[in-house]
Amino acid sequence: MTQGVPRRIVGYHLDVERHWVAELECGHGQHVRHDPPWQVREWVTTEAGRTAHLGTILNCVRCIEEGDPREALRERRSDDDTA
Repeated sequence: MTQGVPRRIVGYHLDVERHWVAELECGHGQHVRHDPPWQVREWVTTEAGRTAHLGTILNCVRCIEEGDPREALRERRSDDDTA
């Protein structure tokens, strides 16, 4: 089972190698490749498929490894308010 924090897909972009990256609600990105037989995600190959998967939950491993970037932003804002 994949470890990670459940996060919703909120958008997509292409990386420099033209692979699709899901933009997660936490601010991290995760590749969503269609690379059979290892990864079967045919939905990522069309705009309609990607749109239909907005809101889909993916496990964000980076939130465990690096922390939720939204927390750092909240901490900076809190520090600014107290300064």
